[in-house]
Amino acid sequence: MATINSFEDLKVWQAARALNSRLYDILNEEDDKHSGFLINHIFKTGGSVMDNIAEGFERDGSREFKQFLSFSKGSIGELRSQLYRALDRGILSEFEFDELHSACQSLGRQCGSFMNYLKTTDIKGNKFTEPFEDY
Repeated sequence: MATINSFEDLKVWQAARALNSRLYDILNEEDDKHSGFLINHIFKTGGSVMDNIAEGFERDGSREFKQFLSFSKGSIGELRSQLYRALDRGILSEFEFDELHSACQSLGRQCGSFMNYLKTTDIKGNKFTEPFEDY
């Protein structure tokens, strides 16, 4: 198993980053003045997914990390709903919708699996270990 030293090492964060990048590749908030609010909200929600994974990791405790993964998982559900709205308004093609929706489903499963792992592991996180040096 690989050593995880930072949130950037996490496959789930990398997948969230890739999804967020893909959102920006596909959507352009200047395409339609009436759709700009929805597109901007999609960007914010996609960013929230990866940001919550990062913040949870940096909290240095598995309980808090699990909570922030739950926030990310919730944001993924919100993002999927927003994708349906974008599809219904013609902002996304069927192909684009299918690609993004599939990526969201996969990422949601990854977050859920990681949460289950954190529930069963004995690793509590760095905040629960005594430092080796005096403080």
